[in-house]
Amino acid sequence: QLIAQENYFVPRQVGKTTAMLTLAQTLTVSGQYTAVMLSLEVGAVFSHNPDLAERAILDEWKESARFRLPPELQPPAWTTGESGRQIGLFLSTWAQESSRPLVVFLDEIDALSDETLISVLRQIRSGFPNRPIGFPQSVGLIGMRDVRDYA
Repeated sequence: QLIAQENYFVPRQVGKTTAMLTLAQTLTVSGQYTAVMLSLEVGAVFSHNPDLAERAILDEWKESARFRLPPELQPPAWTTGESGRQIGLFLSTWAQESSRPLVVFLDEIDALSDETLISVLRQIRSGFPNRPIGFPQSVGLIGMRDVRDYA
């Protein structure tokens, strides 16, 4: 229901990663959505360098999507863009090119900190008004903390 209503949400319980992987697979198999769980954890080592964090995260996402989605639902190729906009631009482009509404679960959001966390959260918030055509229809931030504690 959260996804059908185009909501963003933050589940906070044990078994989050497994539950979100299963939910993403179920949504994709339904034929209604392109749904995938992607990790932000690789960006954690670049807490004061959002540009490097974004590149590491996007490389990780490309690899993860390759194993979790069928070829026809894969994300588009991405090119390095302006620091602080790469993740938002990637999600926007994917949402526009996807044949189905895009649903993204971002795991380990709380692994990020400092400038990198703020940059990622601002990019996600910036895309919100453009959904579901110009940004993912639904975004789930998966972590142990309440999203209000991040900033």
